[in-house]
Amino acid sequence: MISSVYIHIPFCEKICHYCDFTKFFYEEKMADDYLIALEKEISAYIDTPKQPMRTIFVGGGTPTALNVKQLKKLLLTIEHYFDVSNVEEYTFEANPGDLDEEKIKLLVAYGVNRISMGAQVFDDALLEHLGRLHRVKDVYKNVNDLKRNNLTNISIDLMYGLPNQTLEGFSRSLQEALSFDLPHYSSYSLQIEPKTVFYQRYNKGKLQKPPEETEAAMYHMLIEEMENMGKFQYEISNFSERNFESKHNLTYWDNSYYYGFGAGASGYLPGERIINLRPFPAYVKQTNETGKPVLHAEPIGRKEQIEEELFLGLRKQTGVRFKSFKEKYGLALTDIYKEELNYLKAKQWLIQDDEGIRLTRNGKLFGNEVFQAFLLDNDPT
Repeated sequence: MISSVYIHIPFCEKICHYCDFTKFFYEEKMADDYLIALEKEISAYIDTPKQPMRTIFVGGGTPTALNVKQLKKLLLTIEHYFDVSNVEEYTFEANPGDLDEEKIKLLVAYGVNRISMGAQVFDDALLEHLGRLHRVKDVYKNVNDLKRNNLTNISIDLMYGLPNQTLEGFSRSLQEALSFDLPHYSSYSLQIEPKTVFYQRYNKGKLQKPPEETEAAMYHMLIEEMENMGKFQYEISNFSERNFESKHNLTYWDNSYYYGFGAGASGYLPGERIINLRPFPAYVKQTNETGKPVLHAEPIGRKEQIEEELFLGLRKQTGVRFKSFKEKYGLALTDIYKEELNYLKAKQWLIQDDEGIRLTRNGKLFGNEVFQAFLLDNDPT
């Protein structure tokens, strides 16, 4: 059963220097055309109104870059196809400064109960260097506005390992973020992605990240300070109070099925993973013609499912449980990966107990190397 849906709104007022998500500069006519196409795509998969959903996540881009009329159209579309009255978690991503009182009231009126806000860093100079439009004061204003409208389930995104960022600077930013005492925080190290401004600067030697040992120290500081504030690490990059974990993102990490709608979005349906066309004209044209703007549909067999179960499950603090793995695949995890588990335990990247396996703190720093160990040559029998 598919009980989660991701909807991508690719528009931004400004393109950040580090971002490689599918995004376009906001133009009113483009956004109007996009919302028409988006509804056609959703209707091609959802043939009955008010489909029950456990989680809905509207991301971007910046969904709140839409004007009020467009935002209402989007909310009405979602309300038509999905039963928002019974959804457990309905999240909108937002950039500080994009949310005014009218938009907040609109989101609340249509059932949105969670906001994920891209604060990134509490340092105006670094925000400018990142290509962000907002400033620190905008975060304060938006958080206060949200709370005043009883939208208190708020998550903040933080970045570390930024150019010119020191360990002391990250500590100040982290402490300021924690001063809000929000129920959820996400924190990611900067990745230099192709086709970004930062990638071009990095290749020309005009951009330097902090040394690896400084970045590792930032990550350890992040974990310790979150714990001190009562935010437990339930996933490599995510921290929350109890019962405020992102239910939608846990859908991904539990390797469960979900719809993905919009330009560049990916969905995970029984037996296949679907990736949509990214370019705006191609997405709109294909959707208007066929309703399904699919770039690539990748078959997912049991081999791929098992690999992804490990890649995704090990991101969680609880790791991968032996019992649930056996129930899902009819095989013992320790039989499939005996040598790999011994190797990773010897590296002190993995802990194994009677319940299952999970990453150590150092294992979280070397996650990619850990995950590669679980690639299978053949479908296990």
